[in-house]
Amino acid sequence: MFESNITIDARGHLLGRLASTVAKELLNGQHLTVVRCEELNISGKHVRVKNKYLSFLRKRMATNPKKGPIHYRSPARIFWRTVRGMLPHKTARGAAALTRLRSFEGVPPPYDKTKKMVVPTALRVLRLRPDRKFTQMGRIATDLGWKYADVIERLEAKRKVYGAAYHERKKAAKKLRLKAAEAVDLGSAGATLEAAGY
Repeated sequence: MFESNITIDARGHLLGRLASTVAKELLNGQHLTVVRCEELNISGKHVRVKNKYLSFLRKRMATNPKKGPIHYRSPARIFWRTVRGMLPHKTARGAAALTRLRSFEGVPPPYDKTKKMVVPTALRVLRLRPDRKFTQMGRIATDLGWKYADVIERLEAKRKVYGAAYHERKKAAKKLRLKAAEAVDLGSAGATLEAAGY
């Protein structure tokens, strides 16, 4: 799927499955942008997943904690770190692959106007049994200390209003174009154009 840059909408994807697909594409030289990381899903009950992350927060260097490990709170950085764990990031090849990834909460400009893809092999509805529990990355991040869930929610609500208006304008323009195409009379040139395949 090689293109100059692919934008992936992370909503409804499973964290690990999406991260592994993204890591492989990055190593192949693909530039990727992942948006709406706060809507990623993690399989398992919320309490179990939260406890797992809280136990990770306790892992630190005894003498100087700022030397690591670094515990990111924002969903985009948690996703970025998950992908980093799947790359040989201490080699030049792995480090170069990691620079090809960008991740965001919400859909910031200019990605609100680009086509967004999904990864079917990572979608929760296709990979997780319907009776299985799951939780959302944004909820986990908020419990860990991420403070911007309400800001992202507000910006996303505004973006969706603009997006719906844009979609209506686009539909109206398409309708007018089709109407104009039907109304045009080409006369004798019509047969020539039809013969040429237009």
